[in-house]
Amino acid sequence: MLYKIVLAVILFIGGTLGYLFLPDILQSFPVESPPDWLTHEFTGAVLGAIILFISLFWFIENIVNFIRYVEESLVKYPVTDLFFGTMGLFIGLGLAFLLTVALMSMEIPVVSSILPVLLTVFLGYLGFRVGFQKRDELMNLFPIGKTQAKNSRKEEEKPADASKLKILDTSVIIDGRIADICQTGFIEGTLLIPEFVLEELQHIADSSDALKRNRGRRGLDILNKIQKELDVNVEIYEGDFEDIQEVDSKLVKLAKVLNGFVVTNDFNLNKVCDLQGVAVLNINDLANAVKPVVLPGEEMMVQVIKDGKEQNQGIAYLDDGTMIVVEEGRNYIGKSIEVIVTSVLQTSAGRMIFAKPKALEKAL
Repeated sequence: MLYKIVLAVILFIGGTLGYLFLPDILQSFPVESPPDWLTHEFTGAVLGAIILFISLFWFIENIVNFIRYVEESLVKYPVTDLFFGTMGLFIGLGLAFLLTVALMSMEIPVVSSILPVLLTVFLGYLGFRVGFQKRDELMNLFPIGKTQAKNSRKEEEKPADASKLKILDTSVIIDGRIADICQTGFIEGTLLIPEFVLEELQHIADSSDALKRNRGRRGLDILNKIQKELDVNVEIYEGDFEDIQEVDSKLVKLAKVLNGFVVTNDFNLNKVCDLQGVAVLNINDLANAVKPVVLPGEEMMVQVIKDGKEQNQGIAYLDDGTMIVVEEGRNYIGKSIEVIVTSVLQTSAGRMIFAKPKALEKAL
């Protein structure tokens, strides 16, 4: 979309310049009688648009990248910083205009033509910097500003990580445990829900597949619960990265731009964020952290319910869903037996416990 806008602006500027100046330029050529259609204003507009487009064709991508860079840089700054910086810029430009009028009245050949340009650039930059740096003092001039300044100081006193945005991905919304975590008050700050994540949830909820449709509707219900029932600040991010197709890649890009956390339970997204230096809050890591600690040598009662991947293995589960691989447990399928824990494997994808039947230990 941005590429098309830049292209339209280039064509418009080229057409305008061609409409205003190209007919006069063509008439100044040493040709006795150029055709009337060639010196017509509309012909000049078309030729001007074509000439400027061809001239800047190889630079359009660089222009688009520069605009995106400026946009991403501006998004990082608070609104108050930009407001007071812009106000300072206008004041500086106003002073430059007044000085320019005074200089123009003097009619000094070199000074009257060059100095106004230098004053405009210098005072505009100086005004922006002064407004940007003195924003706190300027806010204190107004009663509302004083209250906001106090609140901002309180926010600054909080730990840096607590004030960061928590950006939810699709999988963690559908999972639903994020609502329970928010209800306990363990997550501070603002939950940010990108619009492209909402669109993906809507597509899943409208799917012809019954399972996907139910998962999508569950995700929308969870969001509705978080917004209406829980005391959590929730914001919708309406921006998008149109040059990126994958939703996970957009989440990583957004987290970089806003310097926030990605909240997920997707193991692969977790790894991508780690590789790109993006902070992650993995719900599975939290769930594993609060599970009861199981140490090698402990005994527990489990029910073996199916075969394992390896020969003679059996599979059992704890109440919290943790999988237990029982060596030599195939003969005990459908039975409740005592096992002894031999080792525990902990990963971001979950926890796995390896055990062996206590009866075999006694036999040895």
